[in-house]
Amino acid sequence: MTELPLVVGVDGSDSSLVAVDWATDEAARHGLPLRIVHASLWERYEGVLPSDSPERPSEQVMAQNIIETAAERAQRRNPDVKVSADVVPEDAASALLREGSNAYVLITGSRGRTALEGLLLGSVSLAVASRAHGPVIVVRGDKAGLAGVHGRILLGAGEPGATNEAVRFALREAEARGCVLDVVRTWRRPAHGAVEHPMSAGEAVRDGEQWASDLLGDAMTDHRNVRVRRSTVEGPVKSVLLKRSAAADLVVIGARRAQGHLCHLGRVSHRLLHHAYCPVAIVPQRM
Repeated sequence: MTELPLVVGVDGSDSSLVAVDWATDEAARHGLPLRIVHASLWERYEGVLPSDSPERPSEQVMAQNIIETAAERAQRRNPDVKVSADVVPEDAASALLREGSNAYVLITGSRGRTALEGLLLGSVSLAVASRAHGPVIVVRGDKAGLAGVHGRILLGAGEPGATNEAVRFALREAEARGCVLDVVRTWRRPAHGAVEHPMSAGEAVRDGEQWASDLLGDAMTDHRNVRVRRSTVEGPVKSVLLKRSAAADLVVIGARRAQGHLCHLGRVSHRLLHHAYCPVAIVPQRM
C-alpha cells in the first residue's frame, strides 16, 4: 500500500522555510515521505518563449530556485526522509488544496512572501485551513514551540462523539512524539443569579473528567501507550487554549465541515491560528 506523504507548500518566504524544517521533522517522526510544492503561474503571465530560445523567463527561474532550495534544505536537515519537489502551475491555494487531498497532512507557513504588513496569518494559509478536506497544520509559534521541546500535545475539541477525527489525529501525534496528550475542557461560572444552582468547581472537574473519558472513547484502544492528562479549567476557551499553547508542541482543533462546504473556523480557531505559541492543526470533522 502506498504511503500518503506529508505535503508542505513553499513560496520562498522565511515562514515557508520554517515550515519545511518542521515538516521534515514531522515526516521523520511518522516515517513518511515529504512532498514539497511551489505554486507558480509564470507561464500565464510571462508568455511562451520560442522552443529554440536559450533564455528562461525570470519567474520560471525563481520558481525553480525556490523549490530546489527547499528540497536541498529538507535533505540536509534529515537525509533519511524521502523528499520530492515540484512546481505546480496553479494559484497557491488551489494547488495546495489539490495536493492535500492525497496527503497525510497539509503543512503551510503562517505568512506568505507577499503578506501585507500587519497581517498575522497569510491569506493562503487561512484559505487552505478553511477549505481543506484533510488535516492542515499552520506552522507558527515561538522558538520553543517550533522546536518541540515541551513534550505535550494540546487537544481542544468539542463534545464527545463529534470530534473523532481530531481526537485520533492528536493521539497519533502524541504517540509519534512519545509525549503527553493534554485534553482540556473549559467551563464558565454563571453570572450571579443566572441559574438557581450554579456548578461548583468540584462538580466542574468531575464533569470534565467524565467528558474527557467519553471524548477519548474507543480511540484510546489503538493508542494505549499514550499518556493522557485531563484538565478542567475555568475561563473562556479561546483564552485558556491560547495560554496553554505556550507549553505545547502542537495544538489540535476540530472544525466542523458540512458536505461540500467550508470548515467552520470559529473564534477559537481564528484566535489560535493568529496568536498561538506553537503550530496549529485544524482537523475537519464530518457533520
